[in-house]
Amino acid sequence: MTTQDIVQKLWNLCDVLRDDGINYSDYVTELVLLLFIKMEYENAESGLLQKHRLPDYARWPQLRDKSGLNLLHHYRETLFKLSTSNDRLISAIYADAQSSIKEPRHLEQLVKSLDGIDWFSARQDGLGDLYEGLLEKNASETKSGAGQYFTPRPLIDTIVQVLKPQPGETVQDPAAGTAGFLIAADRYIKDHTDELYDLDEKQRQFQRNQAFLGMELVAGTRRLALMNCLLHGIEGDDEGVVHVGNTLGNAGSSLPKSHIILSNPPFGTARGGGGPTRDDLTFTTGNKQLAFLQHIVRHLRDGGRAAVVLPDNVLFEAGVGADIRHDLMDKCRLHTVLRLPTGIFYAQGVKTNVLFFQKVSQAATGSTQEVWVYDMRANAPKFGKRTPLTHAHFADFMAAYGEDANGLSVRQDQGEQGRFRRFSREWIASEKGDSLDIAWLKDDSAEDAADLPEPAVLAREAMEELNGALEELEAILAELGEAAEVAP
Repeated sequence: MTTQDIVQKLWNLCDVLRDDGINYSDYVTELVLLLFIKMEYENAESGLLQKHRLPDYARWPQLRDKSGLNLLHHYRETLFKLSTSNDRLISAIYADAQSSIKEPRHLEQLVKSLDGIDWFSARQDGLGDLYEGLLEKNASETKSGAGQYFTPRPLIDTIVQVLKPQPGETVQDPAAGTAGFLIAADRYIKDHTDELYDLDEKQRQFQRNQAFLGMELVAGTRRLALMNCLLHGIEGDDEGVVHVGNTLGNAGSSLPKSHIILSNPPFGTARGGGGPTRDDLTFTTGNKQLAFLQHIVRHLRDGGRAAVVLPDNVLFEAGVGADIRHDLMDKCRLHTVLRLPTGIFYAQGVKTNVLFFQKVSQAATGSTQEVWVYDMRANAPKFGKRTPLTHAHFADFMAAYGEDANGLSVRQDQGEQGRFRRFSREWIASEKGDSLDIAWLKDDSAEDAADLPEPAVLAREAMEELNGALEELEAILAELGEAAEVAP
């Protein structure tokens, strides 16, 4: 059995949960509470974890050897005890954890099914990879709305491979989700250090406990991230690798500066008082991505490198958007923009990009002299279930990017017919007004009406542009001492 086969088997167990009246959106959370106990036991017994993190009463044989009401009562009691454990990481993972399973026979069926799966092939790739596959399956099946995207694994791996994280460097994701970027960075380092055995014990401890840090606003998602990290052998501090909190609030301002920041911030515009509340950001905006971009620049160490996934509107938004991009190109050397294909996220029609940059200093000016743009979007395949995005689709980009993590390799401008071109900072300022929405290839696929974004996507983009314009007008009125009147 392949890992993909096992993921499908696990997903099929959701039918059991459906029979118990559990909502579709709660399948994975319910399943992983149980699955983590199984995986932690397997990993500790096989030596992949240094020790058992779960106490005796919460180990898999305690569930496997019980049945009926005894099993259900023991499981519910186990979840409660784990949520109040003295082990802060375990208590964080199981904080407020409750099972909605009502029928003892359904729980017994789940336990037997999990126990009967051949885990041997999963162990070859790592049980953490199997677990992550289940999270990806959930993202693809549930068709989450804007702001809840699962970053495709080939994209994450490509970003990590070109930025080349090294042992001893700190890696941060201020919008961690299920910790995909952090785990990929850890995997890259392990692949280049013989699973950390090339390092001394002090260095290994740093990689396990201090190298990676994330922040996640949603407690349930943070639970998945903590499980995911622990199953990959990343423990973090007493609160785990991923802390719960709002990066755009006071919690975010306390995050340390890092050597590398990788992130795919949530899409959308904050409304109803949900905007950034930090007072250390230079520019005030309700656009969450623009606020996250400011955080990343501020919390990147001098000389540090970053890659951030951003929607098109961040590249062309006028007013404060242009100010933030100008500030980015002053403080950092923005060296590469990757225009991603439309539809690789689970909400069709969303157009995204990856910005790669190196921090010079918080006080620097004129750091960006040129920007290289790789257009992977024009005339790209229509990605989806029939044509999945794979690592092979990024091969040409990786070759064009070059071996230097900071984009300092000798690069070749492929001209108007090619996908990779160089644009001077002066041209971006004079011809584009600091817009980074730069395209030159004729996109034949865009002429097909079937490939146009969904009306809801177009409406959301228009709304975000209007909100940006409204913010600018309110700022102007504020400067003039006028209060913006709200129409009845």
